[in-house]
Amino acid sequence: MKLVTYRPSIEDEARLGVVVDDLIIDAESLGEAMDEDIPDTMLQLIDAGRPGVQLLNALVEEVGDKPPIFTSIHRSTAIICAPIPRPRKNIWGIGLNYTEHVAESARALDTSEELPQKPVLFTKPPTAVIGPGEAICHNSNMTQQLDWEVELAVILGSGGNHISKDQALTHVFGYSVMIDVSARDNRRAGQWIFSKGQNTFAPFGPCIVTADEIPDPHNLELWLSKNGEEKQRSNTRFMLFDIPTLIADISSGMTLEPGDIIATGTPAGVGAGLDPQEWMWPGDTIVAGVEGIGTLRHPVVDATP
Repeated sequence: MKLVTYRPSIEDEARLGVVVDDLIIDAESLGEAMDEDIPDTMLQLIDAGRPGVQLLNALVEEVGDKPPIFTSIHRSTAIICAPIPRPRKNIWGIGLNYTEHVAESARALDTSEELPQKPVLFTKPPTAVIGPGEAICHNSNMTQQLDWEVELAVILGSGGNHISKDQALTHVFGYSVMIDVSARDNRRAGQWIFSKGQNTFAPFGPCIVTADEIPDPHNLELWLSKNGEEKQRSNTRFMLFDIPTLIADISSGMTLEPGDIIATGTPAGVGAGLDPQEWMWPGDTIVAGVEGIGTLRHPVVDATP
């Protein structure tokens, strides 16, 4: 399934929907029409576990492209939000997870030229998340080096400690797209959270595609453009540490929980790595996508106080 969090209108609360062709079927309304109890938020569906997902999928398959009256709206009229507008916890970020990005970071950002021996971890707070189409804020008092990174996001359906690599993918609920926005000049003595975690620095969406729809998350094209000019294009098969390794590594010392998000790192082509270097400025438009999931488009706006 392709799941979205959406609002029917600007006045309405965010709701859980399933994308079917040009329609968004409202999950809770479909359940009511079919005399079944279905969650009305993404986190509630994740908490319902595999049985909840299977029930919703079965109802959607039963109605096909002809859902009961008053249970769907056209996608063009909906306001699409971040799939999880307010994550319960910080987003897990993975640094230096593509070989060519390690090389360009060593040249431009004074990081080590040696390939990491273990995943490089940082986090972004929930307040960094924005949904599709929302503005990336550029505060010139804070940064003159606002950068982009397209990433595959992994959403956990079940958590735990000491998750083994061979079982790790069974813990995945689904996949999405994230842009890891970075203020390169805001790194502090090697600590990245202020550089990575400011408001609007985690564009997320436009949907979550459930894990059963993506049999191989390690063979997906991902790309990013600025003002129509392609800056990044690669494939998730070039990750240094694959998704099972990331899940096993994080859970070896910290508890993973349902709804946790892992942004799996970016390939080469970030602004800092170009010659000459490029940055995001007010008036720019950033577009990023991952094969089989969707595309994010965001304007950059002046947010200088």
